[in-house]
Amino acid sequence: MSKVTVFTPTYNRGYILNKCYESLRKQTNTDFEWIVIDDGSTDNTEEIVKKWICEDNKFNIRYFKTENGGKHRAINKAVDLAQGYLFFIVDSDDYLTEDAIEKVIKAEQTISNNKEKYAGIAMARGYSSTKMIGTTFNGNYLDATSIERKKFNINGDKAEIFYTEILRKNKFPEFKGENFVTEALVWNRIARQGYKLRWFQDIIYICQYRDDGLTKKGSSIYKNSPSGLCLYIREYINDFNLNFLRKCLQYEFYSRAIYDNKNINKAAQDLNVKKMYIQIGILLRKIVNLIKK
Repeated sequence: MSKVTVFTPTYNRGYILNKCYESLRKQTNTDFEWIVIDDGSTDNTEEIVKKWICEDNKFNIRYFKTENGGKHRAINKAVDLAQGYLFFIVDSDDYLTEDAIEKVIKAEQTISNNKEKYAGIAMARGYSSTKMIGTTFNGNYLDATSIERKKFNINGDKAEIFYTEILRKNKFPEFKGENFVTEALVWNRIARQGYKLRWFQDIIYICQYRDDGLTKKGSSIYKNSPSGLCLYIREYINDFNLNFLRKCLQYEFYSRAIYDNKNINKAAQDLNVKKMYIQIGILLRKIVNLIKK
């Protein structure tokens, strides 16, 4: 059994997936498996990965093809299949530094006491191996829940590596006809249960942020996944104890993302709030945008 399951969900990324694969081949510690879930690709992804499986790798590659259902469904499936006790999501357009797995294993080993209180570890992502994404804290490492990130200046995308069993107990909700639920929904739920992550500053994960990636697609994803976004906003408001005005901004965000603010009545019905709250949010958003100018 491997210590780490590296999981990559992919959809029509045959043209770029090799960067992730080659970074795994260069790892200084090969005590990991690589699970690739092909989310209904129509390109040559299957042919490419099956060719790699036949190559002389020092790690096991497991490939599965499913009907297109979104990253969150792929995560749910991979968590059930995983043989590693740590679960590390590495997107198909990203790649790892050569010592990433080695650092992950060593970092997790620093958790020796009260391990049952931890959900795993987290390390830094970078635009390069020297340029970190977001901000971080002072010191070697810090223990905090995902909900406490802002409190400790942990901002921007990070590389969270969870204990597989924790994720098995916290599956992503799946809504019929919707293909997106933000990972933050589950990460916040895990935090709400009191589980901490041990955060480190080492950059081990290099991001690409390509134009065909989820990050760049933005509101177009939300528009087709209203139930997932509505659930996230409701829980986000409670998790972070937002004041009235900040709640209104969240309500406006939902209305704008799903209905372009053209159907406030339906948005209010989805959120189970008064229409007036969204209207206040629209006004606040205009004020914020004016200030930014």
